[in-house]
Amino acid sequence: MKKFFANEIFLGTMIAVLSVFTAYVSYEGAMADSKQNEFEIKGMKDLNDGNAEYLRANQDITQDYNYFDNWYINDGTDRQDIADYYKENFSEALQTAFDSEEGVWSEAYYDAMYADAYAFWDSSDANFETGSQYDERGDQLQLVMLVTALGLAFVAWASLLGAESNMRVLFAVFGTIALIAGVLVFFLMVPTVAG
Repeated sequence: MKKFFANEIFLGTMIAVLSVFTAYVSYEGAMADSKQNEFEIKGMKDLNDGNAEYLRANQDITQDYNYFDNWYINDGTDRQDIADYYKENFSEALQTAFDSEEGVWSEAYYDAMYADAYAFWDSSDANFETGSQYDERGDQLQLVMLVTALGLAFVAWASLLGAESNMRVLFAVFGTIALIAGVLVFFLMVPTVAG
């Protein structure tokens, strides 16, 4: 067993495998960081758009209040044409609420007016959640990269030592353990992200 771990071919193979695996994990970590950034930017954009839509809806609601008040004041008077004008300018949500049994300023009215803002906010939450998942993935990949880089260092040092050195075998064993641990952690513990 000692000869196996001290073998030049074994050490060269381990250096190659650990180098490729470390590079692959580093690449995957960079991609996870990139995806995290992408989804956080999407989340911020949707949050800003949601806030803008919320403000727009508030203005539309204020406009509906004014139209409704002017309609109410003029309805049933000799100025019915003015009342009809204001009623024709109600928002679609107010027209729907006006004809419903729930009443004009019902929860359904406000939900309809804020629907676009709510949709943006839901999308923002989903994007931030996906970004957080990519962040967790990137953190786990950093751990894997640390373990495999240590393994690579151990095997590289082992290859520099003499064939009869006990340290050569010990470092080769540490490198092998690091490779196995890195692969197991990568495949078993690093979360995947759908999105």
